Amino acid sequence: MKKQAYTKDQIIHMAKELELELIHLQFTDIMGTMKNVSITQEQLEKALDNEIMFDGSSIDGFVRIEESDMYLYPDLSTFVVLPWTYGKEARLICDIYKMDGKPFDGCPRNTLKKALDEAKSMGYILNVGPECEFFLFHTDEKGNPALETHDNAGYFDLAPVDLGGNARKEMTIALKQMGFEIETSHHEVAPGQHEIDFKYEDALTTADNIMTFKMVVRIIAQRHGLHATFMPKPRFGINGSGMHINMSLATLEGKNAFYDEKDAMQLSEIAYQYLGGLIKHAKSFAALTNPTVNSYKRLVPGYEAPVSIAWSASNRSPLIRIPAKRGASTRIELRNPDPSANPYLALTAVIAAGLDGIKNNIQPPAPVTSNVYDMGNEEMKEKGIENLPTNLKEAILELIKDDVLKEALGNHIYEKFIDAAYIEWNEYCKSISEWEIERYLRKY
Repeated sequence: MKKQAYTKDQIIHMAKELELELIHLQFTDIMGTMKNVSITQEQLEKALDNEIMFDGSSIDGFVRIEESDMYLYPDLSTFVVLPWTYGKEARLICDIYKMDGKPFDGCPRNTLKKALDEAKSMGYILNVGPECEFFLFHTDEKGNPALETHDNAGYFDLAPVDLGGNARKEMTIALKQMGFEIETSHHEVAPGQHEIDFKYEDALTTADNIMTFKMVVRIIAQRHGLHATFMPKPRFGINGSGMHINMSLATLEGKNAFYDEKDAMQLSEIAYQYLGGLIKHAKSFAALTNPTVNSYKRLVPGYEAPVSIAWSASNRSPLIRIPAKRGASTRIELRNPDPSANPYLALTAVIAAGLDGIKNNIQPPAPVTSNVYDMGNEEMKEKGIENLPTNLKEAILELIKDDVLKEALGNHIYEKFIDAAYIEWNEYCKSISEWEIERYLRKY
C-alpha cells in the first residue's frame, strides 16, 4: 500500500467532496492492538492540526494517570477511504506525542521510526515484504468464534473445497481498493488457513500495512459470518500461522545493498554482516517476533516452523532462508515471526539486530545444506547450531540480556513489554488446561 503525499487542504477537500461521516484516528499500543478515536468531518481540521487529545492512562502500557494527556499526530500519507463503508468513512494512522510536543517514547510507531532513522544515518533504507497467514473459523449462534473450520482444504486448493475463497476474494478486493498491491492469495496447508501476500515497501509503510491488513481481514470475515484469527496456533496437530519477514537494505540511491554478483552466493558483505546480526540476536528478538505463550506452540518440529538458529540458501527448515532471486530482488527471509507480533516492535528489533551485525562486522556461521529437522543433537552441537527459545519465559530472559535490543526499544517500551510478558507467562503457569484435565483427573 503506497502512501500518498497528501496535504492538509487536500484531505479536507476530499472529506467534503466524499461527504465523509466519520474519520478514524488509529494508533497501536505496545502489545500490538489497534486503537481508534473516531471524529466527525467537522473535527477533521482540528485533527490535522494535531489538536486531538486522548487519555493515555486508559491504554495498557502507556502512562500513569498523572501524566495521561496525549496528542494524536496524523500521518497525512496514511489517509484512505474504507471501502466497506460505501465511501462514508476514512482513516488516518497517528503517532503519539506528549503535551510538550515531543514524540512519546511509548508509541511503537515512534520507536520504529527512530530505528529506521539510525539505518538512514548509516546510508540504508529497510524494505520489508511480509507473508501474513491467518485462520477462518465459524462462529456460534451468539457470534462467538468456534474452532470449527470452514473447510478441509489444503495448500493451494480451490473452491468448492476452499469455502473461505469468497471471503478471501473480498478481502483481496478491499485491500486493492485501499491501495495494496496484492501479489498472491491462496489457501494454506492447514484446514481453514489462508495467506494473502502484498508487495514490499519501506519498513514503516509495511508495519502500517500489516496493521491495516489485520483490520480488513477481520472485518470482511465477520461480514461472511466467519471469525478471522491471527493466533499463531489455534488447533493442535496442524500447522500454525506465521508471518515470514522478507528484508533487504537499499542504499539511499536505491540500489540493493545485499547483492554482489562477484560473491559465490551473490551476497554482499553487508548482507553477511546483517545476517550475522540476526543470528546473534535471534534468541532475544523472539520475545518480540513471537510475543505470546501460544507463539511457542507453533515453533515445534514437524509443522514447517523453524526451531533451529541457522541459515540456508537451499532449504526451508532453518530460521533464515535466502530466496533464489538475485539482483534487485536479493533478500533475507526470517521465518520465525508470527502474526500476533506488534509489527512496529518486531521490525525495530530485527533492524537493530541487523545493524549491530553491520557495525561490528558480525559474520554468520556456515550455511546448512541438509534438513535441520533431521539432525541429531550431536550433529547440531558439532555445527554450532542452537535452538530458539521453547517458551515465552525463555524468550523474555534472553531479551533481558540483550543491551542492543533494549536500547532500540527504549526504556519505556522495554520495561512495559517485559512486565506484560511476565504477567502473561505467570497467568499461563497458573491456569488449568483441558489437556491436564483429560490426562490427570481420572488418573490420580
